[in-house]
Amino acid sequence: MSAVPDPLATGPGALGAAPEPATTPPSAGRPTAERAVLRLARPYLGRLVGAGLLATATEFAGLALMATATWLLMSAAGRPPLDRLTVAIVAVRALAISRGVFRYTERLAGHDAVLRMITDVRARVFATLTARRTTGHRSGDVLSRLVSDVEAVQDLLLRVLVPGSAAALVGVLAVTGAALISLPAAGALAVGLVIAGVALPVLATAVTRRSAAQVAPLRGELAADAIDLTHGAADLAAFGATDNALRVAEHRARRLARLERRLAATGFAVDAAGVLVAGLTAGAVVLAALAADVPGVLVGVLAVGSLAAVEVTLALVAAARQWTQLRPGLARVAALLDVGTPTPSAAIGNLTPDGPYDLRFARVTVRYRAGAAPALDEVSLDLPAGRRIAVVGPSGAGKSTLAAVLTGTVQPESGQVTLNDRDLSAYAEEELPRAVGGLLAEAYVFHATVRENLLLGRAGADEAALTAATAAAGLLDWVRAQPAGWDTVVGEEGGQLSGGQRQRLALARALLAAPAVLVLDEPTEGLDPAAADAVLATALAATPAGHSVLLISHRLSGLAGLDEIVVLDGGRVIQRGRHAELVATPGWYRDQWLLQAAAERGYLALTP
Repeated sequence: MSAVPDPLATGPGALGAAPEPATTPPSAGRPTAERAVLRLARPYLGRLVGAGLLATATEFAGLALMATATWLLMSAAGRPPLDRLTVAIVAVRALAISRGVFRYTERLAGHDAVLRMITDVRARVFATLTARRTTGHRSGDVLSRLVSDVEAVQDLLLRVLVPGSAAALVGVLAVTGAALISLPAAGALAVGLVIAGVALPVLATAVTRRSAAQVAPLRGELAADAIDLTHGAADLAAFGATDNALRVAEHRARRLARLERRLAATGFAVDAAGVLVAGLTAGAVVLAALAADVPGVLVGVLAVGSLAAVEVTLALVAAARQWTQLRPGLARVAALLDVGTPTPSAAIGNLTPDGPYDLRFARVTVRYRAGAAPALDEVSLDLPAGRRIAVVGPSGAGKSTLAAVLTGTVQPESGQVTLNDRDLSAYAEEELPRAVGGLLAEAYVFHATVRENLLLGRAGADEAALTAATAAAGLLDWVRAQPAGWDTVVGEEGGQLSGGQRQRLALARALLAAPAVLVLDEPTEGLDPAAADAVLATALAATPAGHSVLLISHRLSGLAGLDEIVVLDGGRVIQRGRHAELVATPGWYRDQWLLQAAAERGYLALTP
């Protein structure tokens, strides 16, 4: 990190800046974020409708309870015979109990449906983020999308749609009930409900839209800042940039706090207006009822009932405000969801790790950004079953891109990659790793035991298979030396291991999986030359007969026994042939071979 950007910077170079604009206008003909997300609720529509009806019953029971209790109290003041009050007394008790029962069942049904749906949404978002891991999403922003933004889907249903629909239905029922007593009073109540249920929600949306649109992206940026400050603490301290980085994060935190305070203040103002509307509506209903010569007891019922009805309808204000705050998060989720009709997989048969599989690159070109130089430029190579090829070249030559294309994580701009004469994209994503896989660049080591990390390669492998894979990777002696053996916990990101041990563990996992097309991207990274040569030799020897190997390496030692060596530079093939041929031919391979051989001789001479 050569410099820390100004705290006010918001561009892509700013520490913690979001990788995309805060808001993206919807494309023409594209469904809104709400519609896109709600399509995922269709399997749970019955549960959600049931939750909405239960919420309506809950609010109506509360409204009826207030009206019945008012009638009971006012009637009791006249000391009528007890039998006239018995029904009202029973009704009050029944409504009070039923309100609690309805509320409990509504929450049970609503949360059951929503939690089921959220499980699907989070899985689809995670799958999409995994598939798009080359597009530049930062880990903090990914975390924000996967957690807080997905929770916006939950809030859309539980805090907007269910209470909003219940409030609207109860408002209609309240006006209908008031009309049975007095039409003028019902008219006054209807006006008040329209103001509370339509005008105020529109006002709440208008005053919160601008601030709410900035909250979700800011939360994602702040999460990215937190991860940068945590994982980059040592580098920031080493370069004296900790204070500047903290100022960047604190600036965003203060900005987020200001936005949230503004939202709280506007919410308070709208809520106060709602209380005022409720009082004025009750007053108007009383005046209309008195003008219509409604009996005094019923006037009281109408007054209290109108207050309760407006209070219920004001849930639409909260729903509108909540909806406005949720929209940016919903848009970020909808952008990651493929809500269209799934395209059936064109997979041909069931791929297995045994093969045999013939793989071919035909003039493959990959470009990560429009206008940028290609990472691969019309690269062609054949990898038939049983063949072993090494791809070498300087840093940035396109070696790891070649591996990413082979494993299906990067799609070519042009050209074709075929597996048994069928395009690689024709195979299902979940099926391809059975045939093509291995050790990719920066392989992840999980916070789990050695056994659990290895079994990701092949679930159900027995101890003999684990022993063979770790022995080939040069890790078996270390495992046996640990008190817990296979059950040794390696720590978060393999933090309890050295860099070389992490690499050996990842290599052992790839060897245990033993796909028919084994990709090894820098398998000896972090190992000293002697250990690297030994590990590479044993790893190649452990590969089953008939399985092909694509080895990507910056080291040229240990490649003499391979069938072909392909040299990449600038995304293009500049040399190819066997080791002996390339060493005898002037060019990049020969120059690097001599330099590395001299460097390793010097290293070995200095090693005790």
